[in-house]
Amino acid sequence: MRIGFLGGLSGRVADLGIGGRNGAILAVELRNQQGGIDGRPIELIAEDDQQDAEVARKAADRLLARGVEAVIGPMTSAMALVVLPQFNTAGIPLISPTATTNALTALDDQFFRVVAPTAAHVFKSAEHYFRQGGVRRVVLVCDLRNKAYSESWANDFRQAFEGMGGQVVDEASIDSGDSLAALAASILASKPDGVVIISNSVDTALLIQQIRMRDSEVRIGTAEWAATERLIELGGRAVEGVVVAQYVDRESTAPAYQAFLRAYRQRFSHEPGFPGLTAFDATNVALDAIAARSSGQTLKQALLAHGRFAGAQSPIDIDGNGDARRDTFLSAIHDGRFKSLY
Repeated sequence: MRIGFLGGLSGRVADLGIGGRNGAILAVELRNQQGGIDGRPIELIAEDDQQDAEVARKAADRLLARGVEAVIGPMTSAMALVVLPQFNTAGIPLISPTATTNALTALDDQFFRVVAPTAAHVFKSAEHYFRQGGVRRVVLVCDLRNKAYSESWANDFRQAFEGMGGQVVDEASIDSGDSLAALAASILASKPDGVVIISNSVDTALLIQQIRMRDSEVRIGTAEWAATERLIELGGRAVEGVVVAQYVDRESTAPAYQAFLRAYRQRFSHEPGFPGLTAFDATNVALDAIAARSSGQTLKQALLAHGRFAGAQSPIDIDGNGDARRDTFLSAIHDGRFKSLY
């Protein structure tokens, strides 16, 4: 029995894909230690989408040609939009650990996810900056290389923040080849009291360094996409105090989460962060649905019929369109660690 994994496993921002692949590997290995599914071992086939549309389509074709039951991934909304038509045609579920664009919400298709779409959680960040952070004038910075996600997040933030009385004074963009020094200067030109960056961990860390070289006081926050250990490793002292949205409660004492943490650290010798956790959950969702599938039932039907799945940290509720209800969390970086704010 085969399942696939599709994510960005190479390049400068591969931390998201590698964490996701490792989470999927761990879920498969633990299931095989328990005898697989009905005595059949599970094989995981991983493909690198390189965050490139044409590469992703070819990788998806290879996975489908291998007869996979489901594919875990992609790890970004942009790649999910690219490959979903292939999975709809094949009738094979695509279960994303981390794609949250609203463009994939409430559709009758083969797309499933284990995190909520941005519309369900971005208001939390907006409320924190306005009510607890005292931010009134904010600049949003969107990464155009994952436009489906960053624009969805930015639009939901703008609606919530301006609804409270705040003002988005400017929107800036990150694209390939941009000078982050010039971008930082442009962001600060409108004299905001807050900057929210919607980008990967690498570019977020480097941009924050450039901003801090010019302004030590402006409040800075990030979307969930940046919330990997790379943000702290690369950002160093510049990212101290930055508010980071999270898909994971890093201080959870839930027994299942603590067991997952121990197993992941022992297997891979690094922290799982949110990519490892959400991919672990997505893989178990696929495996649980395969195990529960009745004769004549498609895997999509089995996923929808099952509905609620046991996640490592909290239950995962999937609605009739494959969208998940799942909480998000806010943290701040303090002494080189993510610390929960609430």
